[in-house]
Amino acid sequence: MRSFRYFLSSALVPALLAAPPAATPPRPEATTDELFQLGQQLFDQLAPPEIKAEYEFPSKQQWDEFAVRLQKALEGDDLAVLADYAPQARAALPALRLFPEYADYTDWLTARLDELEAAEQIFAPTAARPPSPPAPVPVPTPRLIPAPSKVPAAAFIPHYELFLARTRSSTAPARAAALLPLLRAAFSAEGIPPELVWLAEAESTFNPSARSPAGARGLYQLTSDTARGLGLSTFLPDERTDPEKSARAAARLLHAHYEKFGSWPLALAAYNAGAGRVTRLLEKTSTKTYAGIAAALPAETRLYVPKVCALVATRAGVAPEKIPAARRF
Repeated sequence: MRSFRYFLSSALVPALLAAPPAATPPRPEATTDELFQLGQQLFDQLAPPEIKAEYEFPSKQQWDEFAVRLQKALEGDDLAVLADYAPQARAALPALRLFPEYADYTDWLTARLDELEAAEQIFAPTAARPPSPPAPVPVPTPRLIPAPSKVPAAAFIPHYELFLARTRSSTAPARAAALLPLLRAAFSAEGIPPELVWLAEAESTFNPSARSPAGARGLYQLTSDTARGLGLSTFLPDERTDPEKSARAAARLLHAHYEKFGSWPLALAAYNAGAGRVTRLLEKTSTKTYAGIAAALPAETRLYVPKVCALVATRAGVAPEKIPAARRF
């Protein structure tokens, strides 16, 4: 039998870890024990005989250790550690795509892979990196700060140019076109610039049913607690999978963050990492800008904010510094 470490590097294992059988879908709040049992069930039901002969499903302890490491990488502050998961994610996607019933997990992982590969690119050998963008313009004294609409995004959103290059070389998800009119109307109704609907590409690749292993769901990947706090039902039916209702809920959350922080990069950081964390970092660093706290944010958030801004710039043609303010009611 191959070792557990070799097992984890195969294309099959990430699929087993992320995609339980359709017959027994996990609850949004599924525990580690339940996920382990579901993963083992998937292996027993779907793994071909030759795979079972070559690999052994991990023990409960090995499963727990892997889950902890993955979660720490997502929540941690080390982009290099996060980059190490890109090869596993790349291997997982072809395996997941063999099973159409696991599309909800596949689309979540597809959205994350872009961020993982960007982290890889950041830490690639110098010879393999694309040309570096010009160094950020030093922030002048408050009296001389230009109007926000005049400040180039690269000066206040680290890694923005990297994601801008990546999004320019990619195409929008095919299903986006059918959803955009509804989503734009929903955002506008909540006072949010409709250009920000492209947040859905970063969150779910525009799959209304996309699900993360942690239980977030829908176009805008709302957790159960967040969704309920925004007035959505999460059980029979789960309204996070309703495009219009989930879009309006996400827009309300963005509106609250913008009202609190007065900046779209900060509002996006709060959407991903939580308003409490952003508030504490702003207070700790005595700054009022995203750039001032970016290095202290979770690794995932430091990739998420420039990615969303680059998507809005590329797909909607609106640079980050040109995104209108949220409308007051």
